[in-house]
Amino acid sequence: MRSGRPSRTRFPRRALGVALAAVFAVGLSACAPDPVSESFLSGDNTGYVAADGAIVEIPEAERGEPVDFGGVTETGDTFDSADLAGQVTVVNFWYAGCAPCRVEAAALESVWQEHEGDGVSFVGINTRDQADTAVAFAEEYGITYPSLIDVDTAEAKLAFAEVTPIAATPTTLVLDKQGRVAARIIGPIDGTSILSTLVKDALAETT
Repeated sequence: MRSGRPSRTRFPRRALGVALAAVFAVGLSACAPDPVSESFLSGDNTGYVAADGAIVEIPEAERGEPVDFGGVTETGDTFDSADLAGQVTVVNFWYAGCAPCRVEAAALESVWQEHEGDGVSFVGINTRDQADTAVAFAEEYGITYPSLIDVDTAEAKLAFAEVTPIAATPTTLVLDKQGRVAARIIGPIDGTSILSTLVKDALAETT
């Protein structure tokens, strides 16, 4: 996946329509439209198309600028990404009414527990709910990492939108130790293995 930028590929309109129809037919499709980004389909990034969206791993030389983001968590704590300097960070965009977000919650928590002591942080960004709803969700699904309540300001989402598409919910990003987007999963994660591998890849990087 890291051999460099692939050649640009054009998909016939009919074939692309059939592929997207198949994506929308999957029960765990993302809650918002456009589950695969245009840049991925055109071959601008490495990765592969999964049944529920796209998984894109970005070579180090092609990553954008570090993302500075912050806000207030569901428990009222102030969060600043500067506090995570030097760590690999997983950022998950979600909201409580999103069915795939509920399905993937246990897997996200499992990967967080697996890597908690490895220099890895997890942060949720809740795009639609107020704090009490997010707290109730965390209690019901056993989520122990914090989430920013972004519904009123969209501050965190806008910070990421400057460097990577946030076109579907859920979307999960892996940030490298410099705070740059190293990988993204558009749509729900499929179990724990892929996300865990992406985290390990980012941890193994020396820069």
